[in-house]
Amino acid sequence: MKKVSIFLFSLLFFALSHSQEHNFKITWNGSKKFKTSSLEIELPHFQEENFNFSTSKGLRYTALFNNINFKNAEQISIINIQSQNISKSELKDLKLSLIPSEIKYTIDESIVRDKKYITVELYPIFYQNGTLKKILSFNLFVDNSSQRNFKTNSTQIQNSVLSNGKWYRFKVDTTGVYKLNKSFFNSLGINTQNLNPKKIKVYGHGGKSLPLQNSETVSYDLIQNAVKFVGEEDGVFNNDDYLMFYAIGPKYFNVDNNSHINPYSDNAYYYIKLSNENGLRMSPSNEPSSSPSTIFTTFHDYTFVEKDQYNIGKMGRKWFGHRFFFENSRTFNFDLPNLITSSPIRLKVLVAATAESATSMEIKVNNNLVDNLALASTEDGILATESTFNDIVTSSVDNITIDLYYNNNGNPSASAYLDYISIEAERELIHSGNQFQFTHNNIPLETGIGQFTISNSSQVEEVWDISEPYNPSYYLNNDNDNEFIFKFNMGNDKIYQTVTSQDFYTPTILSNTNLSNQDLKGTIFLNDQGQFQDIDYLVITPMFLKPQADRLANINRNKNNLNVKVVTLQSIYNEFSSGMQDVAGIRNFVKYVYDNSSSDDKKLKYLCLFGDASFDYKTRTPQNTNIAPSWLSIDSFSLTNSFISDDFYGMMDLNEGTMVSADKLDIAVGRILAETPQQANEMVDKIESYYNKDAYGNWRNNFLLISDDVDKLSDRLLQETTDLIAENVKNSKPFINVEKIHSDSFSQETSSGGSRYPQVNDAIFDALEVGAVVVNYFGHGGEDGLALERIFDKINAQELNNPNKLSCFVTVTCEYTKFDNPLRKTAGEYLYWNSNGGAISLITTTRQIFISVGVTFNTTLSQYLFDYENSQNISMAEALRLTKNDPAVTNNGQRRLVFFIGDPAMKLPLASPDIIATKLNNENIINNNVTLKALSQAKIEGYVSNDQGMPLNNYNGNLIATIYDKNIQRSTLGNDGITLDGQLITMDYEALGEVIFRGQASVENGEFEINFIVPRDIEVAEGNGKISFYSKTENPLSDQRGHSFEINIGGVDLNAPDDNIGPNIELYMNDESFISGGITNESPVLIAKLFDESGINTSSGVGHDIVALIDGDETNPFILNDYYVADLDSYQSGALSYPLRKLSTGLHTLSLKAWDVYNNSSIEEIQFIVYNQSESLKLTNVLNYPNPFVNYTEFWFNHNSSGILDVSIQIFTISGKLIKTINGQTNSSGISSLSRDITWDGTDDYGNKIGKGVYVYKLNVKSELTGLKSEKIEKLVIL
Repeated sequence: MKKVSIFLFSLLFFALSHSQEHNFKITWNGSKKFKTSSLEIELPHFQEENFNFSTSKGLRYTALFNNINFKNAEQISIINIQSQNISKSELKDLKLSLIPSEIKYTIDESIVRDKKYITVELYPIFYQNGTLKKILSFNLFVDNSSQRNFKTNSTQIQNSVLSNGKWYRFKVDTTGVYKLNKSFFNSLGINTQNLNPKKIKVYGHGGKSLPLQNSETVSYDLIQNAVKFVGEEDGVFNNDDYLMFYAIGPKYFNVDNNSHINPYSDNAYYYIKLSNENGLRMSPSNEPSSSPSTIFTTFHDYTFVEKDQYNIGKMGRKWFGHRFFFENSRTFNFDLPNLITSSPIRLKVLVAATAESATSMEIKVNNNLVDNLALASTEDGILATESTFNDIVTSSVDNITIDLYYNNNGNPSASAYLDYISIEAERELIHSGNQFQFTHNNIPLETGIGQFTISNSSQVEEVWDISEPYNPSYYLNNDNDNEFIFKFNMGNDKIYQTVTSQDFYTPTILSNTNLSNQDLKGTIFLNDQGQFQDIDYLVITPMFLKPQADRLANINRNKNNLNVKVVTLQSIYNEFSSGMQDVAGIRNFVKYVYDNSSSDDKKLKYLCLFGDASFDYKTRTPQNTNIAPSWLSIDSFSLTNSFISDDFYGMMDLNEGTMVSADKLDIAVGRILAETPQQANEMVDKIESYYNKDAYGNWRNNFLLISDDVDKLSDRLLQETTDLIAENVKNSKPFINVEKIHSDSFSQETSSGGSRYPQVNDAIFDALEVGAVVVNYFGHGGEDGLALERIFDKINAQELNNPNKLSCFVTVTCEYTKFDNPLRKTAGEYLYWNSNGGAISLITTTRQIFISVGVTFNTTLSQYLFDYENSQNISMAEALRLTKNDPAVTNNGQRRLVFFIGDPAMKLPLASPDIIATKLNNENIINNNVTLKALSQAKIEGYVSNDQGMPLNNYNGNLIATIYDKNIQRSTLGNDGITLDGQLITMDYEALGEVIFRGQASVENGEFEINFIVPRDIEVAEGNGKISFYSKTENPLSDQRGHSFEINIGGVDLNAPDDNIGPNIELYMNDESFISGGITNESPVLIAKLFDESGINTSSGVGHDIVALIDGDETNPFILNDYYVADLDSYQSGALSYPLRKLSTGLHTLSLKAWDVYNNSSIEEIQFIVYNQSESLKLTNVLNYPNPFVNYTEFWFNHNSSGILDVSIQIFTISGKLIKTINGQTNSSGISSLSRDITWDGTDDYGNKIGKGVYVYKLNVKSELTGLKSEKIEKLVIL
């Protein structure tokens, strides 16, 4: 067996001691085309493992290094860069705007749990003195003389400040100084009568969104703000006493977001705490005594215009305000009193446009043209383009007018949007009556003592130094001087705030001002006994979904023996982000738990975000689904690089959080997509069913792969990669039965909607309903389904009926589960939400992915998902985590767009080893001389063993054996006529052989025996087939699997006895109580029971399949071989169950033809009437049995509903008196059309026996699924 390495590309391992360097080469090899379903781009190319491209950042060389002898990334540098010229024509589609003007690189360090890595990322093409260059080689230099250690910022276990005291909260929406008087405190519900104001404390982070990078986190708890309380000296809260404090509102420029508006909240929350300790108070500023070296009588003012109203691409966290469409010009006025007209003004204007041709935005300042911003046209995969003006302008007047004029170049559908306008200008420092902030840009550039002089300052009582916003200090204008002078030390940024009693801000009172005590930090690690216990798994949920999240936690406690904690989002926000929604607050909580494990091997492993997410954090979108927020990229236009990603929550290192290539996943993260409690319940129901005994079956031995056809030359990689994965899994896990559906091996048909593959659609449905532990589709796709030919669309995803056979769907295709747009539901979401089956989990894409990236990602993922080198012991989400960290994948930014939807702790339900075949027709199966010939008797014996191969003598259960004929050699058809070097592109591949027998046997004391007759239709040529075993025992509930290739099949037994009689066939719809002519819904289940002395043929011989036809339509046969299973310990009898789909209403006749292994056939028919359950609730055959009765009867009726029915039976005397009401429900299987669930003992509502005679009963039925009602009236007799 070929061994497949767990690393497709080896790490660049080397150990350097002292100061050493190592040389690396960039091997350029012309250009390469990169394609998604809608985008094609040609780029200069070098070795694939280091190639990294995004539409926003351009082309980069990225390499991952391990085992370097270093302590800190700052020890490492790049030297000896060798380059040569490159022409513009060689750039192909690489935009010049994405090429840096000099050599540019980054070196980052990270720790993935216990492994340390260095990531080097450099731009391989750059400008040097105006000449384009490409790098050929470079040296990595490590200076080991440095003694600096690798940075860590693990936090210590601590109690939250919220754990004690009385807490009250309020909100602010503006940055500045707020006044809280006695009336305000009373409005909060605080009893100020006997309150010592010295005990009042103010907490809060303010309205600026938290830093994304871990190292920039200021605090893991609420921060106490230094305040000033006027009149507290006497310890009495008098009527004239008041508190002043500096608050940061939600509009404050943030570099991470390149925005002045908090993306998560329009309000900032602050807290009042009352407790025995004195509160933190402001101190006077430490004013230098020496003379100033620089006197400032001016300041730099900053003002802006920004609105968040439009998200152009409905993705990413960048929003825009004013739209230029019908109105193509807008004017913005800025009043800057006392402007220093001789000083330059820094003007920034950020705009974007969506237009099919190039457009422009004209910018005028005070009617003078300063620029005409070019806005490129949109292109495939790029939904908008943007442009920025950032330069110096001048103004001779205080009032500055900015005019924007959008030139759509005659394109009426074009639109432009303003992101923001900002102005930084120097003004005279003159107080105008209101509070304001001021600074000067020269302060950090100079040393010595500086002095500010504020004119017209008689109403300025104080100036606060807010350079440290949580701990400001103050200068007093004690004499109300008209010229307020104060001094400070220069060399660092300084920001000041004037305080005047003429202009205080007042907070807003909330409807619920009280905040209960909580202590996540202090209690999260405590178990029920109050002892420390490491946490394996966190579930983070909104409060309204907590009951369902608790159910998920209990499942993992009971089934996976994990210590799971469920935490609500609001409790995290209260403690970690000052009450505001903030993704960094969630991450900080996760990091707190991760950092405080008792040891490295006991760190947090799994994180589940419980709820849907949206591109809109603030519910500006109708029917928004921002329930458990996810990280959104600042890039908001590119379908290949504008990500939504939960990876952000799993990156725990100090320098991680900005989602650069170096950031590595430390935690396996998953998400339960749910919008309502009902939907959440259904998803948890599916997870619970995954562990139930009904989910144990031989489908757990199956792996299904589906590939797209070849519509373009590059598409050949899709089917080639799919087949490679199939062969690799088959070689590494030979017990798995690999089924391949290569679309191009089926006939393509033309319809009004384009090319279609109806046979592929049928094959997918059949394979999914038979069951597969993993389904891997590789090809093109989109929000509406798989492939251009719609081989499986969002309607199919909802129709799929495969309960207890739920698959992990791997869909490395474009936008299949773009769940962050609440305005458009995707096929992936519907597949996951299907309550009758569908997917148990998705490893899926949210944006467009390049084929080349998909090839590497898919092949790498399969190695971890099936754990090629080991027995299966990791979860599906952990497999995805390892894939994203693998050297073959981790260098590419597009790894972020692959999501895990589902329970991150759930593992593939592969059965345990082993089941061993020992004898074939009484001979040792190893090196035997037995050939199973057509029509010959076969007997297989064996035993169930432990993973060491020893028999389990106390094992008793049921075993399913599937015997496969020899593998089949097949070829794709080249349906679309794509050629390479003049040759039609086709692919030869090997498929699993036909099933010649699938039957059940009892396992007693670990041993089993299987008997059957080999069908006539086997391939005559001799060769090795395959035996696939699956066994299940219910006490305790467990399953085993096994396989053997030691079975030679071929030839014909010429001495076989004659058999000229076809099989016996019995047909039913939904259950065995069905009578021909009865009613069903549109998707009934066909049940067929078969018997033949020689056994039933399932080997797919030409014309010898088990075939069902509806209304004689031979153009749409139902091939049912894969659904037939022989009965326990019998090869002669068996049954099949097949879910029919989308039948039209009315009378139908179904015929079923089956063959025995001698190719004798029989046909049987059944009739049934289909009623549309969404249009009417039909009741027939209403009766009670027995009737007449004495003290027990059952109420029977047929119906056409696939869901649960609410049933009410009212029993009346002949005169119409109601004497008994019985309420109940039909069974929840959703399969049977016959209900006999309601019984009666002949007593009235008071429990008294009623008299003999004739009575009337009314049957009332209501569908929970559709809300439809129906009723029937019948008679009954009591003896």
